[in-house]
Amino acid sequence: MAQAENITRQFKTIKVCLSHRWPVLLNPGEIGAVLREFIRRYCSMMGSTATLIVTMVALGIIARSHATPPRSVESFITAVEQVEEPDFIRSLIGHRVTGAGEEEGVVLTEDGATVALAPLLLGVEAGLLAEEGGTPLSSLYPLALARTLGLSFLRSRASPPLGPGGCWDNVTSPLTFTLAGTPSLATDALINGGIDGVVLGAKLSGHSPKWPLQLSALLRRYYQQHLWGRGLDSAPRLISPRRRENFRKLVSPALLQEQVLGSLALYRHLIGDPGMAEGAETEAAVTEGVELFVRTYLDCPPIIPRCQWGAEPYRGTPTQLVLPLAFLYVHHTAVPSQPCVSFQQCANDMRAMQRFHQDVRGWDDIGYSFVVGSDGYVYEGRGWHWRGAHTKGHNSLGYGVSIIGNYTASLPSGPALELLHDRLTACAVGGERLVANYTVHGHRQLVDTTCPGDAFFSEIKGWKHFGEVKP
Repeated sequence: MAQAENITRQFKTIKVCLSHRWPVLLNPGEIGAVLREFIRRYCSMMGSTATLIVTMVALGIIARSHATPPRSVESFITAVEQVEEPDFIRSLIGHRVTGAGEEEGVVLTEDGATVALAPLLLGVEAGLLAEEGGTPLSSLYPLALARTLGLSFLRSRASPPLGPGGCWDNVTSPLTFTLAGTPSLATDALINGGIDGVVLGAKLSGHSPKWPLQLSALLRRYYQQHLWGRGLDSAPRLISPRRRENFRKLVSPALLQEQVLGSLALYRHLIGDPGMAEGAETEAAVTEGVELFVRTYLDCPPIIPRCQWGAEPYRGTPTQLVLPLAFLYVHHTAVPSQPCVSFQQCANDMRAMQRFHQDVRGWDDIGYSFVVGSDGYVYEGRGWHWRGAHTKGHNSLGYGVSIIGNYTASLPSGPALELLHDRLTACAVGGERLVANYTVHGHRQLVDTTCPGDAFFSEIKGWKHFGEVKP
């Protein structure tokens, strides 16, 4: 009986705190009753800042502030430090997508990612309660991610099953985040927030004295870790640019599917929704949805879109590629010569390269298909579908991918190599953009150049898909 009461209490938290208002899933009268029960039973252990903030998540569903401070993680952390500003915190946390396609309740983090705060904080709170012995750690998944994914998978006939991402009006002082397409019930920001909630909650459930319990310190350490030198090579493991890597270590596809199915069963039992699929139909939808989630958010690297790094428009008419392609051409930028280790630095480098390619070389756009930073991110150049200007005479046959820096005498960082060699290629093959038996060439094999640098070229010669140029 005690376990059933715990599950019911946890699910009432899900019901209140993660109601997305896409359509409204609960009627107004029910919200009031559930909110009172939520505060009485779930938040009776008031005292931690996290619990107070999670209460504000619930309140944010009903009352929203009209204040428009910058939607950055710095603004949110500052507000957490000053809990006497509950209206501001509530305005940041309450999640919804407006009719104009603007996503609210999200913030821009320093690594360039957009994160929904509600699932993040619910995961943090679940971890704190597990550490205190108040609730099982298994509540992390339905609270932070599984329920959101499950509902989105079941309603994918009416909207996409996952995503999309979007872009901010201004990355220096962000106010408005606009989605790039029709919203699912699990936007990229909600998924980022859910992943962060699971990762941080799992860490807190095994709390050690070295890890701060103060919420603002926790968030600063996770989101505002400054990288130096070779970027992630020397960075702590538990920071936001590593969210996908850390999540992969915690959650297998089988476990995620089990949690999603369990969350949906509990949702159906407690809420009651005659329109929800059951049995084999639900299992098939969840199986397909989890496979898509794994391909999109675990196999693929995080990719910063053009609008986020501030790309200028394409000049002229782009040429569409015929997919799948058979080749991957590897480059280094040479100039910029130093690795970029932050979103701001990498975005500046992308803009500088685009200006050089467009204004000096007279090309229509930045030449590369994708560019890899040492900050844990891949940056979109011409992307998956448009022919680049990276490997003369071969641009229609393969993708041109460059790592920022000069690698004549030294190698790129290990995480940057992994992003290119493991994640981007797996994403391309899984998405049927590269053939499974694709061939890797260094730029110098096809064009009279030293690119991608002596050290880097020696490295790629040992890759499984490396091939000599056939006469």
